[in-house]
Order: sequence, then C-alpha cells, then structure tokens
Amino acid sequence: MAHKNKKLTAMAAVLGAVVALAGATSSVAHQTTGESFPHVHGEKRQIVGQRFVPTIWVDPDGCEHWVMDDGWEGYMTPKLNRQGIPTCRGRTANVCGVMASDTLFATDSYHLSKNARWQLKRFFMSNNATAFIIRGHTDSRASDAYNMRLSQNRANAVARVAQHAGARIAGVEGFGERQPVATNSTHAGMAKNRRVEILCVN
Repeated sequence: MAHKNKKLTAMAAVLGAVVALAGATSSVAHQTTGESFPHVHGEKRQIVGQRFVPTIWVDPDGCEHWVMDDGWEGYMTPKLNRQGIPTCRGRTANVCGVMASDTLFATDSYHLSKNARWQLKRFFMSNNATAFIIRGHTDSRASDAYNMRLSQNRANAVARVAQHAGARIAGVEGFGERQPVATNSTHAGMAKNRRVEILCVN
C-alpha cells in the first residue's frame, strides 16, 4: 500500500510539472500577438511595437515620399534616371533664408524671443514656396550629442512658427556642429556656424 501511495505521489508530481510547463509555454506563445497575457507568476505584460503615422514629405531634392502606417515608404514622383534614382524634375529645394541663432535664441536655449517669432512669421507668410525644410546648426562647443539635440530643438521651434503661419513643413533636421560654414577657432567663425537655414521647396 505504501508503495502504491508513493507511485501516486510521483505521478501527481509529474502531472503538476506538465501543467506548469503547458502554462509557461502558453504564456510565451502569446508574446508574438502583442496582446496582454497572464505570466506564470500572475503579472501581465504587453509587447508594444513601433507605430507609424501615414504621411507625405518632401526631401531636399524635391522628391515627394509617402509613408504608410505599416512603415512602408515609396516615392510619389516616379521619374527615374538610368540608375533608377528618382530625379523629381520640376521640384527644387534652395536655401532661401539663413538666420543667425544669436538673433533668435539665447545661449544654450531653443526658446524663441517674441521679436524672433514675429520676424519668422512675417518671413513665412510673405514667401510663396510650396513647402519649407528647416535645418539647425551649432558651433563646435559642447559635445556632439548635445549640439545635435540643441540644433534639432531649435529647428523644431522655427518649424512650429512656420506651421502657425500656415506654411507646409517638408522636413526638420538638426546637424549640430557637423556642417560648419566657417572656422570654429574664432568667435566670428563660431557665430556664423550658429544658424538656422530655411530651404524653400518650389
């Protein structure tokens, strides 16, 4: 009888292990669905993927792109050269405005002054370009990562003014210190490098 009880106890242990394993396998299988599922210990987890927003944008060469909500991207302008590269004839993007950052922002800041917002709004309202591309630049002081962040934030601030003025924004980019137009070894050169460029897409 004792031998039989031991056998039943062993079988119950094996059955419990199988049930636990089945529960663990089930919980792992649900990870691919993106839905909440019960974990072995009773907690809930959710797999979250990247969300794409359908949009249309114009690159600096004037090519119009579409982006679907699943991340697929393509050209709206199917004009190609012999190498299969889009040429986008009829669309050009040229620098139509360069503003010194010192006249727009305080040092290490990306908040526009009231006067700067007024001047920018007047610029965008008086320009009849199809769209605009905003590019921020800094001098070489501080780290590369800091300068990239600052230039992007400054470009975003100018782009917001443009949108409030009814302008279409085709792109907003921050280049930090990576595209200098003058030497960074002098104060005058650094002042030239601290700038916001506006490209007009026609």
